[in-house]
Amino acid sequence: MRAAGKVVYRALMRATELARPGMTTGELDQIVFETYTKAGGHGLFRWYPTYEPGRGFPGNTCISINDEVVHGIPGDRKLQDGDIVSVDCGIRLGGYCGDSATTILIGNVPEPARKLCQVTQETLAIAVREIRPGRKWSDIARLMQAHVEKNGFACVENFVGHGIGKDMHEAPKVPNFVATGAARRDDFYLQPGMTLAVEPMVIAGNKETVLLTDGWTVVTMDHTPAAHYEHTIAVTATGSDVLTDGR
Repeated sequence: MRAAGKVVYRALMRATELARPGMTTGELDQIVFETYTKAGGHGLFRWYPTYEPGRGFPGNTCISINDEVVHGIPGDRKLQDGDIVSVDCGIRLGGYCGDSATTILIGNVPEPARKLCQVTQETLAIAVREIRPGRKWSDIARLMQAHVEKNGFACVENFVGHGIGKDMHEAPKVPNFVATGAARRDDFYLQPGMTLAVEPMVIAGNKETVLLTDGWTVVTMDHTPAAHYEHTIAVTATGSDVLTDGR
């Protein structure tokens, strides 16, 4: 999984390096695709979930701009100065998966959006710091949510992280907030050997989201910007080990 994670990291860093105003999201998608395929990786997103050509997600990566939260479809849209652009990449290499996301700042991004990105990164860092065997996931999610809300932002609740291994989406569900009601039954204790895709999605305004008519792109209901960062993380005997940080 670390080998897959290194390739994902390399692809996202390449996208971060080359993204610029005037580039289309389709061109950015192609940069990521070429980077991981040259390394022997097989993309997990194109035609998900059926993997039948023409049926499922039509991009190699999810590229979401400004008020787009997740699952933005790459295409002809051009990046503009001041955009924040979330790029999500998942691959399989040697039978195991790596999944990671980053939000790229294009040019002169306004300070409120910069703070949003910083807080979202900090929220992911809280998970990395706090993961260790024996802890309930909800205890960590509570800390993540508190950090987001302390800074005046909101956690997305319609989408969560997930277990990952030989398949991209495995049990358990990994929320970035404290679940309530029936969802509380999905809480779990961390155990050595677990591998989790932890992915805080944070909105500058209200937490509510809307699915666009393309059937994939999710946007904020109030059209405020959103940021998305993700790492594949292993639970070790003493804490956590990030598998998508390039090491």
